[in-house]
Amino acid sequence: MSASVKSAVRTQDASLIPGEFVLTRDDFHKISRMIYADAGINLNEGKAALVYARLAKRLRALKLQAFREYCELVASPRGEAERQEMLTSLTTNVTKFYREPHHFEHLKTHVLGPAKAERRGRLRLWSAACSTGQEPYSLAMTLLSCWPAAASEDVKILATDIDRNVIATAEAGVYDEAQMEGVAPDSRRRFFEPAEEGRFRVVEALRRLVSFRRLNLLEDWPMQGQFSAIFCRNVVIYFDEPTQQALWQKFTPRLSPGGALYIGHSERVTGPATAKLRADGVSTYRLAGGRET
Repeated sequence: MSASVKSAVRTQDASLIPGEFVLTRDDFHKISRMIYADAGINLNEGKAALVYARLAKRLRALKLQAFREYCELVASPRGEAERQEMLTSLTTNVTKFYREPHHFEHLKTHVLGPAKAERRGRLRLWSAACSTGQEPYSLAMTLLSCWPAAASEDVKILATDIDRNVIATAEAGVYDEAQMEGVAPDSRRRFFEPAEEGRFRVVEALRRLVSFRRLNLLEDWPMQGQFSAIFCRNVVIYFDEPTQQALWQKFTPRLSPGGALYIGHSERVTGPATAKLRADGVSTYRLAGGRET
């Protein structure tokens, strides 16, 4: 786009955000509709600055001069790969080991402890928005800390995310010193080994417990069977109310009797799912009908 055309665009359609690229209201709404269709993420105009900041890097990389050109690209068949990049850029991946420690204490006491005592044979845990892997590996460390023989049982952790890039990072299982915050010294010694440049790699025994897969929570789920615990934290805050309620209801039949659902501290279960999911602690719900522990 030439400077004269760019100037004309600025004159005709004021940019929502001042800067080197023009982001009109129409551009923003096109992007928000695509993100909603692809991932259920609800972006209002209050997020315009965030959209600009994160996607401006993509415009520079592609040598584009305005968001209008970017919208045309990601809406076209030739822009399929870039549309995934857009989703990656706009997905917030904030995580750390043992985030919300009370969830892991509840898991240990009310899910893993009874399973170990009863030797149920099959146990499945699901990290439904695993990001770069700290959550599912925290689940695995919690599991092996209270049930050392779990690796020899029919016990597995499924870790899924919509973003292929963070899944690749999670599968590598390598973290720097800052990312290791929250991991106690004894857990470091037991569950990590030295990696290049002073980083730490998850040991094979831990890695064997976790299977990583790409999954869009709004699409069909290929998994069979039920889970004793599902972690879906700080995800639905990006969805509108109908989408949130639909997702809570979708989780319900995937929980085994008495199974636990762990959600973000600013989230709450609403809608039809409340008939079966009962609060059982801070941002923790249990499926009604199971044995209370």
